[in-house]
Amino acid sequence: MVHQKCTIIGSGPAAHTAAIYLARAEIKPTLYEGMFANGIAAGGQLTTTTEIENFPGFPEGLTGSELMDRMKAQSVKFGTEVITETVAKLDLSSKPFKLWTEFNEDSEPITTDAVILATGASAKRMHLPGEETYWQQGISACAVCDGAVPIFRNKPLAVVGGGDSACEEAAFLTKYGSKVYMLVRRDQMRASNIMQRRVEKNEKIEVLYNTVPLEAKGDGKFLNALRVKNRETNNEYDLAVNGLFYAIGHTPATSIVKGQVDLDDTGYVKVIPGTSMTSVPGVFAAGDVQDSRYRQAITSAGSGCMAALDAEKYISELE
Repeated sequence: MVHQKCTIIGSGPAAHTAAIYLARAEIKPTLYEGMFANGIAAGGQLTTTTEIENFPGFPEGLTGSELMDRMKAQSVKFGTEVITETVAKLDLSSKPFKLWTEFNEDSEPITTDAVILATGASAKRMHLPGEETYWQQGISACAVCDGAVPIFRNKPLAVVGGGDSACEEAAFLTKYGSKVYMLVRRDQMRASNIMQRRVEKNEKIEVLYNTVPLEAKGDGKFLNALRVKNRETNNEYDLAVNGLFYAIGHTPATSIVKGQVDLDDTGYVKVIPGTSMTSVPGVFAAGDVQDSRYRQAITSAGSGCMAALDAEKYISELE
């Protein structure tokens, strides 16, 4: 039977930061980076981001894939075992914990003393006609990550959503875009009153109620228009925008621990405030899987460090 001291599930900044800390502490972690887990390549959501300019230490900027390649190289350098398989099943009911990958679901389980969940969360997308063509060429699910990219500067932009996040993203984009349209499906927003008032007072934001996008259009290289529909009048028209940002929520990748660790109402892993500890001793959570608010590479990396330190302490107490 294969036994591991600490198993990290994930492949983004949280996972590799945790791996770097644990490997340097000579715990020799095993990291399962997944094989297109949740439909995303190893490296997590950052691999879908073109230019990153807000990660400290890289003033010239770099791509999401480059950043993750460097993090992975660093964790491997210090002794992390990286396995390109997806963890299909976890059993947290007894110690040591048991896990199975997609390739060994029918065989003997792998056992582990501690688990760090860094499985992330994926942004909800609308899968409009034309979306794949213009993804990261005008369409994004993170205004804070991509809003400052040159293709959006001084251009009209659109945000889909009616909650607080959509309001925040629209306000953020006014720093860069010439105008920001908020496309709200219903005749009112779900956002808090204070956020609605901020949007209404911002001269650069125009809210289009009862409006849904139907198709992403462009020149084959970059987005330059959205086909939209007013649900009240059924009127369809092209809205000239060079950017479309989804703010319709995220889905945390928590299916393998559902019913085993405490999750909040939206499916994110609950951690003890100020720590990475979950409701199950020996199971820790880091990155977007436990963070529905910030969802940044740097905050994920920070929580990965916390998880590693918490896991190291837990393992040393076991020994």
